[in-house]
Amino acid sequence: MPCAWSSSVNLFQRACPLLSASVPAQSLICPEVDLWLASFHGESSDCNVMFRRSWTSTSKGRAGKSVKPARKKYDERTKVKLQESLDESLGNLLTSPIITLIVGPEQRIFAAHEDVLSRSPFFCAAIADQFLADGTKRVDLPDEEPEIFSCILEFLYKGDYSPRLVHNPDRNRWQLENGEGRSGRGPSAPTIHHRGAGAVILRDSVVYCAAEKYGLEELKALALRKQGLQSRIPVDVILRSARYAYDHTPDSESRLRAHYLAMIIRCRGIFKTSGTMQLEMEAGHQFYFDLFVAMCNHLDDLGDEGQR
Repeated sequence: MPCAWSSSVNLFQRACPLLSASVPAQSLICPEVDLWLASFHGESSDCNVMFRRSWTSTSKGRAGKSVKPARKKYDERTKVKLQESLDESLGNLLTSPIITLIVGPEQRIFAAHEDVLSRSPFFCAAIADQFLADGTKRVDLPDEEPEIFSCILEFLYKGDYSPRLVHNPDRNRWQLENGEGRSGRGPSAPTIHHRGAGAVILRDSVVYCAAEKYGLEELKALALRKQGLQSRIPVDVILRSARYAYDHTPDSESRLRAHYLAMIIRCRGIFKTSGTMQLEMEAGHQFYFDLFVAMCNHLDDLGDEGQR
């Protein structure tokens, strides 16, 4: 059942995701949604800009009007530039000290080179003057998920994390190395049971929030793009992930939050008949107020377009 927009908004029709299921009104069964977003496909990038113009986080943490922002894309040039930076830093590893990292409540032990970790402002500050009695350095991350930290380290060393983002020259599009999105479990599964959230949420959203914490802008762009390639995600997982994104990003953050707002607006035919959506909205969260304002602003934008 595809999302349907009026003929006056053809840009949104090009970007509308394929929906894998529909449910009766008030049903508590969670349908699934493909997370194809306009910002991840060059042919429909104007659609994303149209939506981003309708929403931004204000200083009070609420949604409001904004001017058209500069586009940010994770493209081949970004990847090449990142690889050059990695090559330069990896050349110094022979003389770089090893940092011990203790991750999660179970105290999983990781080790990484100081020169690699120092690409992150967070770790650069954390390892300063952290010498132990034997001359080694140690950083404790008790609230971090080991699986997510593995993604962080893999990105710092390789410029990507599994499954890798690869370009398909035949289709002239980006896709995940194991396919265009996966369901199920395993290292490449799109979801993770997050201890802090107490439930299953989207893995790339958690990576994005961790990248925000560690000051890794390139990783934020990469995680957002990868999430847009996932498919068949249940509504309850999407809504929990949206709440997690709001709770773990600053009010000034406008990319991951806009990602969820745009998706729900475009797929409103699915979400408005979801009992899960109804229960979540009744529970209340800042996300749903922003969603309401974003929809109002979008309708205003459509009215402005129609008067031109």
